[in-house]
Amino acid sequence: MRKISLIHESVKRKRPLILNGAIGSYLENTFKSVNKYLWTSYLNISHAKEIIKLYKNYIEAGSDIISTNTFRTNPVSFEKTNIEIDYDEFVRKPILLSKESAKGKDIFIAGSNAPAEDCYQEERTISKYKLEQNHKKHIELLWENDCDFILNETQSHFDEIEIICKFCCNNSIPFIVSFFFTENLKLLDNTPIEEAINFVKEFNPLVIMFNCITPKVFSKLVNKIYLPDIWGFYLNCGLSDYSSRNFSNTIKPDNYIEIIKPYLQLSPTIIGSCCGSTPEHTKKIKDLFK
Repeated sequence: MRKISLIHESVKRKRPLILNGAIGSYLENTFKSVNKYLWTSYLNISHAKEIIKLYKNYIEAGSDIISTNTFRTNPVSFEKTNIEIDYDEFVRKPILLSKESAKGKDIFIAGSNAPAEDCYQEERTISKYKLEQNHKKHIELLWENDCDFILNETQSHFDEIEIICKFCCNNSIPFIVSFFFTENLKLLDNTPIEEAINFVKEFNPLVIMFNCITPKVFSKLVNKIYLPDIWGFYLNCGLSDYSSRNFSNTIKPDNYIEIIKPYLQLSPTIIGSCCGSTPEHTKKIKDLFK
């Protein structure tokens, strides 16, 4: 097993670790084109040089962790397309791009594992068996291709979270669960966020995180429940509501810094920015610690 302690790295560097900003929404805004099922993951094949450049920009801006552009390379998404590439290679390619970008740098590679279906979808449309096989296959490929840990992000259904935690724990795969939740502090399947957090803690994740939520919703969480001991966040910079699809970068970098400053006193292990953000958001975060 490859041993990793992000809390140790955070303490060593005397600040939170910085996760890169948006990948998918940045590519969507740049190329004005997405695949219905694969989102921007198909660009790993057709625009590899541009993706490497984006990663290098994030690293130069100050990222300690970069997440692979695998948010929609999972089996459930892939099987709905007719893209002519071997599935294992389709997952391997973005990991190689991440490694190429970070070559010679002290950077962690986080294998992004998204919900099996649309991340804002409330009702389940696939079977429990298919759901389970989706996560096992995707996580396995991310880990076998040498990601440092698995970043299970924007997770909003308890059934998936349970599958992810048990599989990673049983196979000694270091992992993070990052929650998406609504303003009533519940997952999209109506599980209370506090209940979900307490469940995940039992499996010893590297960090428990929260992402793709607005600053307003995040402040509700911080004010109403106890945060985990080892935690982190990356907030949405481009959506006023999760039902919207317009990643218009409504929160500018300087404004984002003012939003996140109060949370630093709560000692997060990782911070970053989510949809709608850019390398400039990452640079401002790094400058904050200088």
